[in-house]
Amino acid sequence: MSLSPVNIEKVKHLHDIDSAIAYLFSHIIPTDKLKEALAFATEAHKTQFRKSGEPYIIHPILVAAIVASITNDEAMAIAALLHDVVEDTAITLEEVEESYGKDVAHLVSGLTKIDSIRDKELIPSSSNEKLIVSALSFRKMLLASIEDVRVLVVKLCDRLHNMLTLDALPKHKQKRISEETLVVYSPIAHRLGISFLKNMLEDLSFSYLFAEEKHFIDNYLDTNYHAIEMRLNEFKQHMSNILIQHGFCEDDFEILSRIKHRYSIYLKMQRKGVSIDEVLDLLAIRIIVKDPLKCYDALGLVHLNFRPLASRFKDYIAVPKDNGYQTIHTSVFYKTAIFEVQIRTYDMHKTAELGVAAHWKYKSGGNNIKLDWLDNLQYQNESVEDFYELIKTDLYSEDISVFSPTGDAFTLPRGAVVLDFAYAVHTDIGNKAVSAMVNKTKTSLLTELNNGDIVKVVIGDEIETRCSWIDAVKTSRAQTNMKLNCNARLREINAKTAVNIIATIMGLKHSRVEEWLQQNKCENLSHIPTDIEHLKNVIHNYISDIGKNSRFQRFISRHRFKVKKYEISSLELYSNSSISDVVFDYCCHPKYGDEVMAFLDKSKAHVHHKMCQNATKKSENNEPMVFVKWAKERIFKYKLIASLPNEKGALADFLAFLAKQNIDLVSIELGKDNLDYIHYTDIVFQSEEADINTLRAKIESKIKVVDLIRSDDAYRN
Repeated sequence: MSLSPVNIEKVKHLHDIDSAIAYLFSHIIPTDKLKEALAFATEAHKTQFRKSGEPYIIHPILVAAIVASITNDEAMAIAALLHDVVEDTAITLEEVEESYGKDVAHLVSGLTKIDSIRDKELIPSSSNEKLIVSALSFRKMLLASIEDVRVLVVKLCDRLHNMLTLDALPKHKQKRISEETLVVYSPIAHRLGISFLKNMLEDLSFSYLFAEEKHFIDNYLDTNYHAIEMRLNEFKQHMSNILIQHGFCEDDFEILSRIKHRYSIYLKMQRKGVSIDEVLDLLAIRIIVKDPLKCYDALGLVHLNFRPLASRFKDYIAVPKDNGYQTIHTSVFYKTAIFEVQIRTYDMHKTAELGVAAHWKYKSGGNNIKLDWLDNLQYQNESVEDFYELIKTDLYSEDISVFSPTGDAFTLPRGAVVLDFAYAVHTDIGNKAVSAMVNKTKTSLLTELNNGDIVKVVIGDEIETRCSWIDAVKTSRAQTNMKLNCNARLREINAKTAVNIIATIMGLKHSRVEEWLQQNKCENLSHIPTDIEHLKNVIHNYISDIGKNSRFQRFISRHRFKVKKYEISSLELYSNSSISDVVFDYCCHPKYGDEVMAFLDKSKAHVHHKMCQNATKKSENNEPMVFVKWAKERIFKYKLIASLPNEKGALADFLAFLAKQNIDLVSIELGKDNLDYIHYTDIVFQSEEADINTLRAKIESKIKVVDLIRSDDAYRN
């Protein structure tokens, strides 16, 4: 079905031609045409060797093997064998077409075109400019120029083998190729829905770009391997028993388990400013069944037997993603852990793992499949997720009593966790809690407590900031104090950011700016990065102050400190330097509405999440910064299904109502009449209103709403 990690390890350790050929023919029938192409490529590359000293031909053979394992398509496998012959040897495209036909030549031409686009768009390795700027342009050009999706699939397999053999290159090349992979190729794999390729490319790049962080995550997972495996296996077995007890036959389903992949864990830690212990969706199982109806039977059993996290339910079977992905997602509590549960059929699983590549391996035909379905697809980062919204306190009508080691009793709502107890004892205990013992057994601070438990909390020296745990606790005291800690951390970040922004605008040393701010007792320093008028006032006061000294008159007249507004990529930026573009770096992927900061590199603004560790380092190193905030006015696209009264002028009246709400109509389709209503009137429109619930309330004041969704993301509300 797809490459397993064992296969990947095998590919990585194949270093001779015979072994590579044997591996290729274990995945695809060795037809005469394929053998001929193999001989042709071997002859073309016979004088070439890789940096490792291996014969170059091993690379195209193994790329063809990876392609064959995904698609089993002969034309694509041959194109993989020949993908470098036109560019690296004297062989021409006409010779390829004469020997292997137009289809193979078309694919080889597309692969050659990618290299020419890369040479044009990507900055040379000798340049000091950041690679990400040109890499984003390269990715955009690829998706606009490559019409046949098969070309991109072969190129992704080529890049995967390059990443598997990157150790032979010097460190600066390793980093450069890894950055390119993370910014260009991994997002393309995501767009095409080939999830296993995306995850591998991300994790391989991660290991070269953030080796220390990767080692930390690996060490954590290795150290906790047995505990994690036991939890997963126990939950899998429990879920399997439930399915069998309620009519599922053992042969009718399969349950797989997974741990969130490394780069995805890292992104979650960066965006939320949390430790790995605070990543709540590390563990997941996947229930695979034979038909879609069984998916909903399984979902019912999951929700009836485990407490769900209400906001984490997404039905991508009823509303598939644009790339064909279909799966039901939900998250549930089991004992002291949170598990993500995915439910899909076997066919949906093939599509989810292989994306568009499933068209060749599991369906007839497949030649010249185009990227038409991608034309209007807005790329969204896989690793960008909302905070979990846990079940609200009002679900817990009963109280429990728990005890301190000295016998003091504390009353908590049912469902409370150890951290609720810690805050109930004392605010300092909750703020500095690092671990706990429940009934003399070491446990997590998020362990749910039972009536009569004896709880001991171990504290550290420093206040722990746990922003992503706020909704995991049940008492208002715990939530309030955790929010205060998070807000205090944000104020610290904003205060440092304020100094950097002012220093950048004024062209002064940070120490001098800090000294002036202290002398003038500048109020609300932390508001400067979020309030542009406040920033302008501070700059004005600074100029007025130094202007009193005649020595600075020439300095003031020679420099302009007035900030100019720039609107780029849904952002407003203010700077007295020119800003030509905005770049969202790959370390934290901030999404619309997140707390963000921006660093100025030449004329590019690099935007980071405020909790990003890399951003913190940049800020501490006093790198130039600019004021940034999300633009208030943003156009959102909605799809409305409504029932209009079957009355004369009803539609015209409703359209006039929409116009008054500043809603722009995109399209309208009327259903069939019956006695009372025109059923299922489909209207697509645009609005500046981001809150779908507010919008629904306005529309429902006029007509009956059957359904209202954001068409750019049916689950964003």
